[in-house]
Amino acid sequence: MKSVRRRTWGSIIPVLTLIAGTLFAASASTSRGTDLRDAGRTRLTELIAAEQRRGDREREEYRRLSREVDDLSARAAAGDGRVRAEQGRAARLAPSAGFAPLRGPGLRVVLDDAPHRPDGELPRGVGADDLVVHEGDVQAVVNALWEGGATGMQIMDQRIIATSAVRCVGNTLILQGVVYSPPFRVTAVGDPARLRAALDRAPEIATYRKYVRAYGLGYAVRPLGRVTLPAYTGHVTMNHASVPEQD
Repeated sequence: MKSVRRRTWGSIIPVLTLIAGTLFAASASTSRGTDLRDAGRTRLTELIAAEQRRGDREREEYRRLSREVDDLSARAAAGDGRVRAEQGRAARLAPSAGFAPLRGPGLRVVLDDAPHRPDGELPRGVGADDLVVHEGDVQAVVNALWEGGATGMQIMDQRIIATSAVRCVGNTLILQGVVYSPPFRVTAVGDPARLRAALDRAPEIATYRKYVRAYGLGYAVRPLGRVTLPAYTGHVTMNHASVPEQD
């Protein structure tokens, strides 16, 4: 049962920064049974915090440059029909690519670590890995919601797109350079009944729910009558892309 929960992400993974290399090492250490809540964990946490501050500065610079590009593009479109045409085409593709807000009914899934015992001891035969949410658990939820017909998705406060990936370090997740602690919220726009049915039939989530019953991990599903997902505002790095025929 443990091996199923520790499957790594099988979807598209973007080029990772230096911090990701550190995270791989941390994940490998955890898989050998090493507790990350020690001095090494502290140093790693400090490194993550420093990288997050650097990422915040870079994202702010990216947003500033993006505003400049938008302004220059608007000026160019005023006098060039070709630019206007391409801007219109980009605007039509933006919703399906995640670059425009998305509104509609949906569903939210919340995953959480098991509560700590007052004495800090682990139950007999249980390891620290059994009591925390892993990136594979979040990925299983994301995959099931896409399978259930989700038209857009958000993890925590960030819209996810085709190049988005979540990485695990200890019991925290890193999404697009931002570190999050549990509980982890995944919100999808789509038919709530179809989304829930997809969650119920996913074998990886069935395994996770065994851990919910056995060890107290958190799992909550709530339909939403109307939800608004924000547009993706981060940078995109890719070498090749194509437009679906129907678009």
